[in-house]
Amino acid sequence: MKRRKLLEAGTAVVGGTWLLNNFTAEIFSKQVNSQSVDTMATSNEQFTVNKTEEQWREQLTPEQFRVLRQHGTERAGSSPLDKIYEPGVFKCSACGTPLFTSDTKFNSGTGWPSFYAPIEGAIATTVDRSFFMTRVEVHCATCGGHLGHVFPDGPAPTGQRYCMNGVSLEFVPEQA
Repeated sequence: MKRRKLLEAGTAVVGGTWLLNNFTAEIFSKQVNSQSVDTMATSNEQFTVNKTEEQWREQLTPEQFRVLRQHGTERAGSSPLDKIYEPGVFKCSACGTPLFTSDTKFNSGTGWPSFYAPIEGAIATTVDRSFFMTRVEVHCATCGGHLGHVFPDGPAPTGQRYCMNGVSLEFVPEQA
């Protein structure tokens, strides 16, 4: 009898955690101030810049291709862009679209470049249910390249943390 109650309780905890995780991500996805897209970044139908897989492979480095086109994640702490805070713009490394300004960048302590807000209209989002969790995935609105994820634990004024792969970004310093 005790064993059955323990199994029931364990199942309830696991199920409840899964439901809460999915429910929270769905709610947060609707709150993200960006264009919502229900397609993966490899689809060319939704984006202004459309290239074949072969064209992307020719243009991008192998690591950029893995992250931007195959939804990979670079190793934490591997991007020099995580330490850049000078005035300028962070652009998509695939198509050059301005995505974030340096005045929205902050040190999240995660090892990835983090921002609290994108440039309006620059990004798109999808719900990512990989790795047994639900997250909000961020894409370039122009080419669909995978940039990273957004989480509801950022600083004011948005409370959002856009956790980006540095290899997906190119920093352009502000001209004096």
